[in-house]
Amino acid sequence: MIVASETLTHAHHLMNAEEAIWMASRLLERAKELEALKHGVFTLSSGMISNFYFDGRLLSTDPESVSIISSIFVDVLVRKNIQVFGGPAVGAVPMVGTMALKAYERQFELKGFFVRPEKKDHGEYKRIEGDVGSPEDRRAVYDDTISTGKSIFRAIEAIDEEHSFQPKISMCILNREQGGATELNRRGIPLFNILIKTERDTVEVDRDTLREWFA
Repeated sequence: MIVASETLTHAHHLMNAEEAIWMASRLLERAKELEALKHGVFTLSSGMISNFYFDGRLLSTDPESVSIISSIFVDVLVRKNIQVFGGPAVGAVPMVGTMALKAYERQFELKGFFVRPEKKDHGEYKRIEGDVGSPEDRRAVYDDTISTGKSIFRAIEAIDEEHSFQPKISMCILNREQGGATELNRRGIPLFNILIKTERDTVEVDRDTLREWFA
């Protein structure tokens, strides 16, 4: 097994900030091509009204998009010495397997899990599926979009209740800037995101975040 510190020197090249920004720009283009980013009047799961709708699942199930997302994310996990990646269903489900495969290709062992909204009513009655790792492992928690953060906070609480683990970082494709990121940072779980909603209510590549995390 190659641990994260060894991966930094022996595995695949770690991208720099400008490479990450270039990939993120292509991801935004692809989101528009797939109509994963639509403009209009939409009611979000938080109950808030938005003039655009972002469907992260169209990206996490598209080969080109998910390759870009997982490449950027795995670089972040290696830099932050993270061994476990997961989050709430359904947003995290397609990403967990993709991330494990991308990490394996990079010679970096990554465990994965997802959290159901409720426990199963059969079998082993699990709420958390997959491998949440051991106490010494460092974890990242993911959802495709962060607005108020309701889904990701429920997943964090479930992991804490069942295993007494707290994630070290959080990750998403799009930060909607509706309070979730602020609360994650307040809890000491800094958010890494690729795209961001601007003050003009548009979606752009979050160059500042990419430059900060890929410095």
